[in-house]
Amino acid sequence: MNLLKALASVSSMTLLSRVLGFVRDAVIARAFGAGAATDAFFVAFKLPNLLRRLFAEGAFSQAFVPILAEYRNQRGDAATHQLVNRVATVLFAVLMLVSLLGVIGAPLIVLISAPGFSATPDKFALTVDLTRIVFPYILFMSLVALAAGVLNTWSRFMLPAFTPVLLNVAMILAAAFAAPWFDPPVLALAWGAFLGGLMQLSLQWYGLKRLGMLPRWDWAPGDEGVRRVLKLMAPAAIGVSVAQISLLINTIFASFLESGSVSWLYYADRLMEFPAGMLGVALGTILLPSLAKHHADNDPSQYSKLLDWGLRITLILAARRRRPGHSGGTADHDAVPLRRLHRT
Repeated sequence: MNLLKALASVSSMTLLSRVLGFVRDAVIARAFGAGAATDAFFVAFKLPNLLRRLFAEGAFSQAFVPILAEYRNQRGDAATHQLVNRVATVLFAVLMLVSLLGVIGAPLIVLISAPGFSATPDKFALTVDLTRIVFPYILFMSLVALAAGVLNTWSRFMLPAFTPVLLNVAMILAAAFAAPWFDPPVLALAWGAFLGGLMQLSLQWYGLKRLGMLPRWDWAPGDEGVRRVLKLMAPAAIGVSVAQISLLINTIFASFLESGSVSWLYYADRLMEFPAGMLGVALGTILLPSLAKHHADNDPSQYSKLLDWGLRITLILAARRRRPGHSGGTADHDAVPLRRLHRT
């Protein structure tokens, strides 16, 4: 597999998603501005989005993909499908409970994540209503992360990379066309996020069906593979949680400031995410299944070679060194040209 080609493909899809994300934010800002309504929506959307990054794309993917690759390489497709069934069943059951608790406990969630809103009863009530609509998003996106892990392990990178585009499209349409049909109009954004999550899950499930790995109900929480995934999630969750908890604390402080502060913080954070998504996320997506395969095969030489390739291309793409005495944009001749990056 040509990892450089795979990186270009995933990065192109990520670029499309990020560009549409900017269009989405521009449309939201144009339609709703930065005020009480957008503050309420961004707070409501922040916690399920935080849980998605913490438990779905973050800790869960880091724990699930290596074990999935090990099963595929050492135990065959039948055992791998059984693992997918059992992990998906446990994940679905846990997240259904979390979603239900989130809907029921929405007032407490808003009070903890944006305590400053309690001073404005209407704003607080609107945030609670929006939270109840968008909280099932964590269920959809966690199952999307599971499907993406399976597809990436089979080197089907394009579909998972394209999937986030659907959320942006759904929210753009909601803000641009559906908002006048809702009272208050910002409710359209919440239902757009709900629909976007459902669309992403449907597309990923279609990909799993074509792959022959569509999960079926198989309740076995004591299964060896399930327990290993859960065990690996704990340290991964600690590592991923630092940045996400920091964002939550920022939102808590912003909730005590003037109306619109939460929205400004959201737009600034979106700008910061762009370069990380273009390079870091794309590179991690294509490298993790291959690294897990070499680890499962007990092949430290290939593992080290692949890790070295990833580090070198990250340095090349992230930092451009200039020749001394020149102000032009040409890279230093000491930099490693892309053509010398070997194919793995």
